[in-house]
Amino acid sequence: MKKIVVLIGARPQFIKHAPVNIQLKKFFKLILVHSGQHYDYAMSEIFFKSLKLPKPDYNLEVGSKTHAQQTGEIMEKFENVLIKEKPAGVIVYGDTNTTLAGAITTSKLNIPLVHIEAGLRSKNIFMPEEINRIVTDRISDHLFAPSKSALLNLKKEGLNGIFSGDVMFDLFLMCEKDIERKIDKDLVEKVKAKDFALLTIHRESNTKKESLKKILKNLTRLKYRIIFPVHPRTKNVLTGQKNYKNIEFIQPVGYFETLFLLKNCRMVLTDSGGLQKEAYFAKKPCVTLRSETEWEETVKSGYNILSPFGENVDENIERKFKKKKYENFYGDGNASRIIADKLKELL
Repeated sequence: MKKIVVLIGARPQFIKHAPVNIQLKKFFKLILVHSGQHYDYAMSEIFFKSLKLPKPDYNLEVGSKTHAQQTGEIMEKFENVLIKEKPAGVIVYGDTNTTLAGAITTSKLNIPLVHIEAGLRSKNIFMPEEINRIVTDRISDHLFAPSKSALLNLKKEGLNGIFSGDVMFDLFLMCEKDIERKIDKDLVEKVKAKDFALLTIHRESNTKKESLKKILKNLTRLKYRIIFPVHPRTKNVLTGQKNYKNIEFIQPVGYFETLFLLKNCRMVLTDSGGLQKEAYFAKKPCVTLRSETEWEETVKSGYNILSPFGENVDENIERKFKKKKYENFYGDGNASRIIADKLKELL
């Protein structure tokens, strides 16, 4: 059985790998490497437990650093793993510093590189994630696109990709029917039969003190309650919670808790790429707290609007959603199986 090294390190990657892990282990011996980019319990270990991911074979323990320091340290430590393990291929996910570091290291060792969630483009080159995903796509050997628009982006850049569908949609379909049984009953009671919006903020551009304050002030114009699980990065700069009477600040939540909040909320307010997409899976209106998005099809569909700093959010916000007929852009829930079958053939 051939060996594949899988590199993950941040909350979205733990989620993406969960369904892929089930399919890949049928054909390959998997060596799981955790970069340690997300190391807080609420952003890491809780996801391994709830999603039943195997314990990592290696933890690089890089922690929180500058972009260059974090990327460089992952590269140095990951190179030692690859030299020792000599895999038939390496899988990276998404657009984090972990993704970029793993891609560069793998490519320089001439090991086949697989990028899952390839072809996304926000068209904002000043966004760190955009740099990471462009570079990773350029040096990958096998590119799996989650949507037809992502596949088209690859073609425009002269790259050959494969439309697999979205692995997060796989997991969403696997889990959505059995959420309530898996979460704390206190959260169930807190949420049920109440109007609320779900808010998440974590991007670097939105977690500067003045930017965060501006967003939260704008969101106080919303008439109903906002539930805000606070990301560790956001918590570091968050002040004056008492000034935002309609916002309920809570601890970060796991995958199933997020799905439960999503299924029961009135709308989503977020700067997260993953949650924008999950909002679309759940057919919920979404306000993206950015001036651009890599999930452009959700905006074209009318389910998502762009609102830097939440400037368009007020009591009439829901009237701005002109929903068209819901269209599934992200495959049929079999992306993980398609990827595993194709890698069995390619590697």
